[in-house]
Amino acid sequence: MTIDIIDLTDPKYDKLSTVQLAMVRAAQAKKDAATQKCQETVEEIFYHFLGRNTARSTALARETQALYEALEEEVESLRADLEFQLEAENLENSGNENGPYRYPENPNYSLSYSQRFLVVREYYMNVTSDPSARLEAYRLDTLARSYLGEYYATLYDLLATYVK
Repeated sequence: MTIDIIDLTDPKYDKLSTVQLAMVRAAQAKKDAATQKCQETVEEIFYHFLGRNTARSTALARETQALYEALEEEVESLRADLEFQLEAENLENSGNENGPYRYPENPNYSLSYSQRFLVVREYYMNVTSDPSARLEAYRLDTLARSYLGEYYATLYDLLATYVK
């Protein structure tokens, strides 16, 4: 997937967390879907005009221009929403009275379960390079069971695939 909804080399985006990168990918997927739908609609309109021998008319140019302008507005809306989400995530990740959010010392309970899954997965992937030790540490982690809920088993299965 090519990310072009935001410039990831921009200094304010160069150190995005795993959760924030997931947000970027989701916004990029929405942008790609909207772009593809617009392209398909433009193609349909072109063939419609072509079938009526009016493919060189200004009406075709006006309709395609209107579609591209609507697409650009939608992309700008997606970009603005993404930037808002990233900023909100930065505020949520800043911490609370117990210090900065960090698993397992001070977990962030305002995250969704899927975001918590990403945080815990990143923690265990970085804690050790030995897959067996990683799986055993995760198995003994009682906080992860309550913090992840039903995602606990999913992460356990994922970590177990590295052991095999």
